[in-house]
Amino acid sequence: MSAAAWELLFTFGFPLTLLVLAYLVGSTIERRHFARLAEREKALVGFPVVNFATLPPGWEVTRSDLKSASIVVSLDYFKRVIAGLRAIVGGRVKTYEPLLDRARREAVLRMVEQARDAGFDAVINVRLQTSRLVSTSGNGEQTAGVEVLAFGTAIQRR
Repeated sequence: MSAAAWELLFTFGFPLTLLVLAYLVGSTIERRHFARLAEREKALVGFPVVNFATLPPGWEVTRSDLKSASIVVSLDYFKRVIAGLRAIVGGRVKTYEPLLDRARREAVLRMVEQARDAGFDAVINVRLQTSRLVSTSGNGEQTAGVEVLAFGTAIQRR
């Protein structure tokens, strides 16, 4: 193989290899996280998390406390490249949807697990706050990830 061919292979092959590696590792991490979320959600079936304007009849609150939890999640480099390409033509950016889904579910799960572990029976008036984390490299317009904060009132019923 000639020197020019090696240079061409290194110039295009190395970045392509990194993209494929980022895709494989990122997809595996994302799949495992979704599986863990499903297991933890299954363990919390029956723990009320509601957003009623008033408490249901028969719910007498004996104790309450504010519970909150947050998470920061980032995209893998492959999905970031795909999202950047999608930004050229516009439209739905599907690569960000699992990121937001994972972040919201994880934040709510952490909040509910805190409430359950502290002896509360339910969480009411749950709210979510999302913040975009801006990359410090480049022009600062790239998204490095998102932070989701979940908060609500944990109550103990009589």
